[in-house]
Amino acid sequence: MAAIVGRASREALLKVSGNVQPQNARNLSFQNMSKGKKMALGALGTMTAGGIGFAVALNTAVLASDFVVHPPKFPWSFKGLLSAYDRDSMRRGFEVYKQVCAACHSLEYIRYRELVGVIFSKDEAKAQAAEATYVDGPNDKGEMFERPGKLTDVMPKPYPNPEAAKAANNGALPPDLTFITRARHGGPDYIYALLTGYKEAPAGVNLGEGQHYNPYFPGGAISMAQALYNEIIEYQDGTPATQSQLAKDVVTFLAWCAEPEGDTRKRYFIK
Repeated sequence: MAAIVGRASREALLKVSGNVQPQNARNLSFQNMSKGKKMALGALGTMTAGGIGFAVALNTAVLASDFVVHPPKFPWSFKGLLSAYDRDSMRRGFEVYKQVCAACHSLEYIRYRELVGVIFSKDEAKAQAAEATYVDGPNDKGEMFERPGKLTDVMPKPYPNPEAAKAANNGALPPDLTFITRARHGGPDYIYALLTGYKEAPAGVNLGEGQHYNPYFPGGAISMAQALYNEIIEYQDGTPATQSQLAKDVVTFLAWCAEPEGDTRKRYFIK
């Protein structure tokens, strides 16, 4: 038995020694190389690593050919557990929507009564609704008729149907804005950047008829023309209507439209 164990131990030792010797030989072989050969091997390794890095960079460049500029983060008043919607900004934002955005975009899921106690008193909301005209009916004679808006009405649509909307906008359908800050990646940051990001198209960018360049829009070519300019409207509260202020206010209002219960949820969470 001892002989068997001893023979097995010698065989195992020989196998280990056989494996170690070639490795040692390789190490000694590299150490015994001339300085020139060592430099050549080092250069070859560097070239190999560089080639791999170049291939990765080239692949990344190809993937980035259809790039989209990501919007910066903005310090919105309504972000954060202890924050709330800026009601003054929301009221101004409604003015921007009404005087600028409503020409093409609807707010299909917002009724005038929802603005009561938020940015308007009941009488103010009634007055806002009455400025719009709605087709209603039929009456006792079976005829449709026009009437002023009331608190239970949704915001008026700018077009009677999607086909009319496309025909008026170079084939593009303007989206409803009720949930736009939640429906777009980047949320309020993206909408703000898009509204303020119009630029001259750089060399090499070809725009189709009726298209405009905006680096924040996927592909850069957008059918919607720039809508906000300095002093395009006059705020009732006297706030300077710069482009950035207009964009901030309308985005704040649209963020509330998408989450009108946001402040209430925060209050319940804190309690």
